[in-house]
Amino acid sequence: MDFVKLLDLAQDRLGGRAVACSDDFFAAKENLLHPGRGEFIAGKYTENGKWMDGWESRRRRDGGHDWAIVKLGLPGRIRGVDVDCNHFLGNAPKSCRIEATRIDGYRPASTLGDADVVWTEILADSPTKPGAQNFFPIADKGTYTHVRLHIYPDGGVARFRVYGDVHPAWSRLLAEHKVVDLAAAEHGAVALACSDEFFSDKRNLIMPGPSTHMGDGWESKRRRGPGHDWCIVRLGRKGRLLRAVIDTSHFKGNFPDRCMLEGTVAAADAEPESLTGWRTLVAETKLEAHTAHVFPIADTAAVSHVRLSIYPDGGVARMRLYGEVVRGEVVRGEVVQGEVDLG
Repeated sequence: MDFVKLLDLAQDRLGGRAVACSDDFFAAKENLLHPGRGEFIAGKYTENGKWMDGWESRRRRDGGHDWAIVKLGLPGRIRGVDVDCNHFLGNAPKSCRIEATRIDGYRPASTLGDADVVWTEILADSPTKPGAQNFFPIADKGTYTHVRLHIYPDGGVARFRVYGDVHPAWSRLLAEHKVVDLAAAEHGAVALACSDEFFSDKRNLIMPGPSTHMGDGWESKRRRGPGHDWCIVRLGRKGRLLRAVIDTSHFKGNFPDRCMLEGTVAAADAEPESLTGWRTLVAETKLEAHTAHVFPIADTAAVSHVRLSIYPDGGVARMRLYGEVVRGEVVRGEVVQGEVDLG
């Protein structure tokens, strides 16, 4: 289940939305994408029945089945899914099936079932376990914007996660912007590895928008020995970096004392431990609490991977790395020129 280390393309903090469903009589489809695994509150009821933190349809008596359509927050290739039936014990679906489609531009949710929308099956009908996370790897290599979760015949799903690789629409990005944040998750960047993420996930470092609280960042535990912490990020595209923003917002008594930023060039599939040839982009520099630090980058050579080192430990809310894409690079078998949509 290595795919769970990837980005959840459907999460609502990235703009994922449950846009349509066949029925959500007992519990709303929007719950599918909320954080966590859902909670169970004994004795809590609504006018329709038991309150449940998930999506739950009524009992079918017509021989059909239920479904929900989710618009991904970011388009991409889907590597695996989690159909989590946590807390759904006597009311979980017997099985599920998943389809996906790609929609370019805006399309009303009410038309997603029309005949001209081509849905591709990415997961055949598969049994689901009540009260458990149901993990399914996905072999399909297509790039999609929407998924349709079918449950048979009815029942409840607490959460739905769609893990994969972001494939941005680079033709549009490069047509509209000369400088972009190459470390942004929405631009295909990936937090590959870190020394420690005891308190909060390294993936928060490159998430969209400002950090909302101290848990919405990357934070390591307190070091009691020598050394320092670090995080390696593969940029969305190889590029020439112009400036870095190291943001310690909300980290007041636990921000790092200092930071350093390095860069290197490697293949997209290079393992973090194999990376060498690191060059200093931002020399070791003092940091302050609850501050967005802006550092100019004088090094003009392109980089594909960066390593943020923090001394000795602590938390960083966000890292932004603004730069220019190196065009003519072959990425995923395609040439990045700006004229071809790689989304």
